[in-house]
Amino acid sequence: MLDILYNLGAGFIHVFAVPHLVALIVGLVVGMLVAVLPGLTLVMGVVLALPFTYGMDITTSIILLTAMYISGTYGGAFTSILFHIPGEPIDVPLLWDGFPMARKGEPAKALGWTLFAALTGGLITCIVAVSLAVPFAHFALRFDQPEYFAVVMFGFTSVVALGGGSLVNALISLFLGVLLATVGVDDTWGVDRFTFGIPVLRDGIEYLTVMVGAYGVGEVLSRLELGFTSSPLQAAGGKIATKIPSPRELWQLRSTFARSSLVGVLCGIVPGAGATIASFVAYGVESQYGARRKELGTGIPDGIVAPQVASTATVGGHMVPLLTLGIPGSGATAVILGAFLLHGLQPGPMVFARESTMVYAIFASMFLSVIGMCLLGYFTIKLLIKVLYLPEAITAAFVILFCVIGAYSARNTITDLWLIMIFGVLGYLFERFRFPVAPMVLGVILGPLAEQSFMTSMISFQNDWTVFFRRPISGTVIALAIVALLFPLLRHLLQRRKLLAQGAQVLRERQAET
Repeated sequence: MLDILYNLGAGFIHVFAVPHLVALIVGLVVGMLVAVLPGLTLVMGVVLALPFTYGMDITTSIILLTAMYISGTYGGAFTSILFHIPGEPIDVPLLWDGFPMARKGEPAKALGWTLFAALTGGLITCIVAVSLAVPFAHFALRFDQPEYFAVVMFGFTSVVALGGGSLVNALISLFLGVLLATVGVDDTWGVDRFTFGIPVLRDGIEYLTVMVGAYGVGEVLSRLELGFTSSPLQAAGGKIATKIPSPRELWQLRSTFARSSLVGVLCGIVPGAGATIASFVAYGVESQYGARRKELGTGIPDGIVAPQVASTATVGGHMVPLLTLGIPGSGATAVILGAFLLHGLQPGPMVFARESTMVYAIFASMFLSVIGMCLLGYFTIKLLIKVLYLPEAITAAFVILFCVIGAYSARNTITDLWLIMIFGVLGYLFERFRFPVAPMVLGVILGPLAEQSFMTSMISFQNDWTVFFRRPISGTVIALAIVALLFPLLRHLLQRRKLLAQGAQVLRERQAET
């Protein structure tokens, strides 16, 4: 432990060198801007930054990309909470309680909870990355394609449990999302599926198009139906100031912080799980075991803290297998792995012995990135909240503009503009007829991952579907997924049985009185 602390202290000294510090600050700012803009994903931003690292030394380049990665897990919360537009897939669960809290007149409080959740998740993940890198990486080696499929299924069933009053509606929404994810050329057999002779559909339907259309355009259409009756400033309750949660409020959510941190770290360690799955799973776990689970979706802090803590906590987990085994746990860490290889260094167990100064400089930069991200976010909140002074119709126009730019930037085709409008209408209809949008969006995002891991498992294990239940880890996760799916139904049946019993008791008492 003393050796770790000594090396970490030396890492901090290296980070405070001018080139490293400049790279860290630039990475934080660019990562937050990329996450805020719906048209740019975090991975896309890291990819675009990679060519600029050619002339840097390896430590400076990795610090830049890592700072972008950490900051990007937080920046998208602004648009999710203020505009109902998720900047990243990981920000989708923030819509469910962050946006309602802002609509109730507490946008600064919602963003304050997000800031503190990002700080907590970030610091926890840094500590885990420093102290538990090798043991957790060895555990991750036991994961194969069946385990990846089981984790994705657990993510599916967790969000289905959040589908609102109707489990059937949630399943319909989820299956529609998975169906949309199958459009395009099959990765395994190379055949067209549901393309209807339209060339652009051979590349599939971008999740960004579905996500921004259903949430962004759909929300504008819903507000348009109401006639933009109030300005966002009035809806937010007049004067706004940044509000950080009090120590008492934080203590009340200690269980949520602990559960979500654990989910984030575990999903980060598992290659392929990622921040998106962690965000959805953490919200699902909160809906099952949280003290205020019945109030989720109405704008409570629990629904904001859980996904934000989990998504930020995955960063350190992703860096663990990357640095110790050379296995990227996400799209962003795959780009960072490319930066390592670009500079002639292959991450692996020996890198701690040969390049310990660089490794601990990266760990130290992660601590500073978390703190810098929160400081940057704190002051940015004050600027972003000022947009609430604009009339709602003007804000809606900018929302549509960003949605269109985001859809067009993905593949530079007019077809995506038509698709975003179609999914905007679909999102509006879902909202109108009380179908949850979240399962559909999750199906589009995780559908390809589920299909790839399932098909690979079938090919590797000679079409033996029992492999998902026979392997200890995948079998355990599948069992948890089934419990997560059936638990709301069983709880509903028990409550209904209790109400029927109470009604029968009241009826017998009245008959006895007569």
